[in-house]
Amino acid sequence: MRQTRLTVETRGAGLYEFTDAAVRFVREAAVEAGLLTLFVRHTSCSLLIQENADPDVRRDLAAFFARLAPPADDPAMAYLTHRAEGPDDMPAHIKAALLPASLSIPVSGGRLALGTWQGLYLFEHRDHPHRREVVLHLA
Repeated sequence: MRQTRLTVETRGAGLYEFTDAAVRFVREAAVEAGLLTLFVRHTSCSLLIQENADPDVRRDLAAFFARLAPPADDPAMAYLTHRAEGPDDMPAHIKAALLPASLSIPVSGGRLALGTWQGLYLFEHRDHPHRREVVLHLA
């Protein structure tokens, strides 16, 4: 069993790929078969397995979730009461409630069993830069 913490520096809302860091962690562990669990230690971002070939996929996902939960100062969000941390905060919590905070990926043959176009992403829901921490646990 091995565990590490990975810091993902964000520049604002969007998807940030960290597949290479997870691949390196599994390779260095030299485990033939197992399960990699990832957990993000924050309430206003999420983890995703998503296509890593076409950047339009990431842009479209970000645009969809921006329409789904616009900033709190948008008239459609007038019902929100939590506004103390800015207009992007409560919508970030809504997005994080809909998307996973953890992922599990099988390790087979010493490698992550991801599909050809699958990558690991931290989905930042806040507008400003953050340092996000992801725990990687290999068992």
